[in-house]
Amino acid sequence: MARLGSTDRRGTIIGFLIGIIPGPGHVISSFVSYSIERRLSKTPEQFGHGAVAGVAGPSRPTIQRPLAFVPMLALGLPSGAVPAIMLAAMMIHGIAPGPLLIQQQPDLFWSVIASMYIGNVVLLILNLPMVGIFVNLLRIPYSYLYPSISRSRRSASTR
Repeated sequence: MARLGSTDRRGTIIGFLIGIIPGPGHVISSFVSYSIERRLSKTPEQFGHGAVAGVAGPSRPTIQRPLAFVPMLALGLPSGAVPAIMLAAMMIHGIAPGPLLIQQQPDLFWSVIASMYIGNVVLLILNLPMVGIFVNLLRIPYSYLYPSISRSRRSASTR
């Protein structure tokens, strides 16, 4: 895991830089991260065949999702579906996102920031004890796992 430190840092930086730009989604940052890791790798032929760096690098741009709120709150430009819905909800309530949001509504702005921190802490608290359960899910044969997931998704979509 120590050898993935530079891969992790590059993925985080790429996710951050692409995440603050209004428009591109998290998929773009994952593709960019994967291609950079493949170019910088000493063994690029292992990519696509289970190279850990090929998975670790592109998974880090998930930092882009919370960063999607930066252009929405600062400029009023949504960079995806979730920020667009939040922008519409804010506008319905008479709150105009943009450069003056921090001055006019500092309590709302800092509440959004605090909720992101609280959400990350709650996810950490919930996910750490469940790592064993997630590992045990990997032991279920694919022939059983796929139909059960497909069936549950189908039943949830018909409700």
